[in-house]
Amino acid sequence: MSDSPIAIGVDLGGTKIEALALDAHGRELWRRRVPTPAGDYAGTLSAIGALVGAARTELAARSITLGIGTPGSLAHDGRLKNSNSTCLNGMPLAADLERELGARVRIANDADCLALSEATDGAGAGANTVFAVILGTGVGGGIAVRGTVLHGPNGLSGEWGHNPLPWREAGEDSELECYCGARGCIETLLSGTGLARDHAARTGSSSSAAEIAVAAEAGDADARASLARYESRLARALAAVINLLDPDVIVLGGGVSRIERLYENVPRLWSAHVFCAGVPTQVRTPLRQSQHGDSSGVRGAAWLGRSA
Repeated sequence: MSDSPIAIGVDLGGTKIEALALDAHGRELWRRRVPTPAGDYAGTLSAIGALVGAARTELAARSITLGIGTPGSLAHDGRLKNSNSTCLNGMPLAADLERELGARVRIANDADCLALSEATDGAGAGANTVFAVILGTGVGGGIAVRGTVLHGPNGLSGEWGHNPLPWREAGEDSELECYCGARGCIETLLSGTGLARDHAARTGSSSSAAEIAVAAEAGDADARASLARYESRLARALAAVINLLDPDVIVLGGGVSRIERLYENVPRLWSAHVFCAGVPTQVRTPLRQSQHGDSSGVRGAAWLGRSA
C-alpha cells in the first residue's frame, strides 16, 4: 500500500453507518456498512471505531485522514447540536472519536458532505458555489464555495430545512411540529415523510414517497396531484435560496431526489419567485441530481477529512 494517507469517510445515519476509503484520486478502495445502534451514543462510537479499524487493517494503511458526516452541526464548544439522532446532541463526538481512534477527526453536517462531494467530482464539479439538498427522512442543506464547505460562527450554514416555507399557499399547514421544536419548517413538508403525510391527508392512502412516485408514473391522478403540490413547495423554497445565495448549481440528494420529474418541473415553477424586478429573465441556475447517489455523503466525508 502507498505511503499516501488513505481518506476514510464515515456517514453516520439514523439507521446505518457506512464507511468508505478513497485513494488520492478518488478511487474507492474499501466500503462497509453496519446498523446504527439506535439511541446508543457509546455503541455508536464503538461501531465507528470498529469500521475505521477494519479499513486500516484490511488496507494496511500506515496513515489515514478521517471525516465524519452526521445529522446536525457542531456548536462553538465542539459539541453536536440540532441532530435528529438525538442521542448525539450535546456530545463531544469529534473529541471522543479522536480518543477512540488515535487520529484527527473532522466532522460536518451530512448535507455539507453532500455539497463537498458533488463540488469536488460530482454534479457541481467546477462550479464556484454549490447548494446541495438532502430530501430524505429529513431535509438538509449544505454550501460549498470553491470546493470548500462554507462554515459560519453558529455552525448553521445551509440549514435551509428549518426555515418557514415561503409564499405559503392555502391549505399548507404552518403549525406542523418539527423535531427541532419549531413549527412549519420546510422539513415538515419537503421530507419524504412530509410528502407521504400530505398524500395521506388528501387521499386517505398510506403510501411512501417512492410509492407515490411510482403511482404517479403509472397515471394515478391523486399521486400526480400530490407530486404537483410537492413540486410547487420545493420550487418556492429553492427560489428563496436563489434569491439569497445565487448558487451556480443546486444538487439534490436523498431518496426523494430520485423522482425524475422534479428536474423538469421545479425549475419551470421557481422562475415565478426568483427576483427579477419585472424584467423577464431566464433563471440560469441548473437543478441536478447528485452524481454519486447514495454514496455522495460518505465520499464527501472522506474528502472532508483530507482537507484537514
